[in-house]
Amino acid sequence: MKIAEIRELSTKELLERVDAETAAYEQKRINHSISPVDNPSQIKQQRRLIARMKTELRQRELNNK
Repeated sequence: MKIAEIRELSTKELLERVDAETAAYEQKRINHSISPVDNPSQIKQQRRLIARMKTELRQRELNNK
């Protein structure tokens, strides 16, 4: 998901998406510790996606004050 797509989402959708992505990320990490994932770079990509979404939420928070 690109930053332009993230900006199109509403704040409520973005919060729900962050929760879902965080849960999926943690599940991937657990699965990777048990048996290695085929493509470990997916873990890094998912972590960065979560960071992008949280950054957009923070920017919206600062702009509304």
